[in-house]
Amino acid sequence: MSEISDLDLLKELGVELEVVKPKQYSPLEARLIAGFEDIQKFTKEHGRVPQHGENNDIFERLYAVRLDQLLKNQQALSLLAKMDTHGLLTGNTAQSVEEIDDNTLLEELGIELSPDNTDDITKLRFVSPIAHRQSADEIANRAVCRDFDKFEKIFEQIRVDLKTGVREARRSTKREDVNVGGLFILNGQIAYIAEQGKTFDAPSKKEYDARLRVIFDNGTESNLLLLSFQRALRKDEHGRAITIPIAGPLFSNDADGDNQTGTIYVLKSKSDLPEITPIRGVILKIGVTGGDVKTRIANSKTEATYLLGEVEVIDEYKLYNINRKKLEKMLHTIFDAARLKISIKDRFGNPFEPREWFLVTRESVSEAVQLIQDGTIHTHTYDLATAKFIEAKPSS
Repeated sequence: MSEISDLDLLKELGVELEVVKPKQYSPLEARLIAGFEDIQKFTKEHGRVPQHGENNDIFERLYAVRLDQLLKNQQALSLLAKMDTHGLLTGNTAQSVEEIDDNTLLEELGIELSPDNTDDITKLRFVSPIAHRQSADEIANRAVCRDFDKFEKIFEQIRVDLKTGVREARRSTKREDVNVGGLFILNGQIAYIAEQGKTFDAPSKKEYDARLRVIFDNGTESNLLLLSFQRALRKDEHGRAITIPIAGPLFSNDADGDNQTGTIYVLKSKSDLPEITPIRGVILKIGVTGGDVKTRIANSKTEATYLLGEVEVIDEYKLYNINRKKLEKMLHTIFDAARLKISIKDRFGNPFEPREWFLVTRESVSEAVQLIQDGTIHTHTYDLATAKFIEAKPSS
């Protein structure tokens, strides 16, 4: 007798199998899920939820704000509940009535204390609560960006620029200038000003307004008024303006003593450690110092950061009018994929992981310095496979 398959057997028994189709998500739902997965990844890697704070990494602060926004979004909570393996969405962040002070209540109502007597609650000033509510509505009412593929590369490059220090996210106390091409962080999302319509007089007659097309890095967009965007940016305590790339050369030919602020140094190892000798010829240390390089490396034999051995200075680049810490961080981030990952014992026998040694060529470091010098480093990425810098192609 021929064998009967499971499917045939079920059919004989009158059991019909139901084909389970994979869940289809809308573009907006897919973006919400992707954003939440970034937060989960951070939590898993760092063992804690992302935190606010000026001293924290810009991406941690972005994730913290994004998590705050998800907690306020009922649609997002319903969508993400089953994948919340870390319990990130179960916290209760809402304030009770008793916890909200008078000033907070007044702000929610669109009323501010009189500027000449902020302590007197009986003196109030009307500040257009309807305009504030309209501003909030405009920011919240976003649509899916149908041509997001045109802007995706921009956001990818901005993240690289922020990570390498080519751009900074700065809080400003003044009203930010908003123009086409401008980049901001609003409600935890990077916002790009793609278009601006004709200007017209605002109701106050003291300033002008215009309709903007704002693209957000989660794949949504909003057509809102310029003044509404500025107002929302000021109201968001985590709102930031993203600076333009470093403009002009970072180095000067002016050798005036007062202008010199440091030196990039490139070192070759002569360490005799058994972990290092096989790779001595392919690793270089890249650093920045404000003093004399020879003085800096004088005790290299006893310092684990120099691999407990002599080093040879193979290149130096003098710097003028530069922030040394930011430049060093930029260089190390550029070559992060080529960073040497090794653990050695320091002179006391304690484990130590050197962080400033890279599997790069002397020519690659020189090219990086040149790209930083001419202000084009933000348009290039270092390709580990070819040991060369590749220029990013603009999206069409």
